[in-house]
Amino acid sequence: MKLKAKTKLFPYYKYKELECGTDEAGRGCLAGPVTAAAVILPQDFYIEELNDSKQLSEKTRMQLKPLIEEKSVAFSFCHIEPAEIDQINILNASIKAMHISIASLSISPKFIIVDGNRFKPYENISHETIVKGDSKYLSIAAASVLAKTYRDKYMETIHEEYPMYNWKQNKGYPTKEHREAIAKYGLTKYHRLSFKQLPEQLKIDFGL
Repeated sequence: MKLKAKTKLFPYYKYKELECGTDEAGRGCLAGPVTAAAVILPQDFYIEELNDSKQLSEKTRMQLKPLIEEKSVAFSFCHIEPAEIDQINILNASIKAMHISIASLSISPKFIIVDGNRFKPYENISHETIVKGDSKYLSIAAASVLAKTYRDKYMETIHEEYPMYNWKQNKGYPTKEHREAIAKYGLTKYHRLSFKQLPEQLKIDFGL
């Protein structure tokens, strides 16, 4: 049973189920982890501003993060590092991060809703994949905010180690500035070697 949301987002997918929403951040980045979060919200949860994290400003995401954590029944997040992304591919890494996040919840959900159209069953818990679910269901939106904010914090931390890539600003995404830095300085241990780091016309000169 589905109910109409107080806002444009639905409060849950299944009525009176202990439902978990999960989402990832950083799937298309050239550097850094892919990060997933899982969130179980109370069925009376309501924050008017909550939406898909990509539709929110950084300031709003940071304001929502502690509210989500305070009001949630349970939440968790997980980073999968570049070396493992290279080994198992980004789709499998994203799903693994979601699985670990769900497994790390303090309460086991009875149903899982997933942003997107790809997922692998987690244990014996039923699930539903929802395209653009982070703009339709509150728990997926909450997971998207947590995944994004925890990943952004991670990228700001490793920026201090390699400031020339400006990860505190681009968060590892394939911006022109990021790719120019790769062409100039090469790759780091935080770059995903299985990704196409540079356009064909640019070459990395390692000085060999």
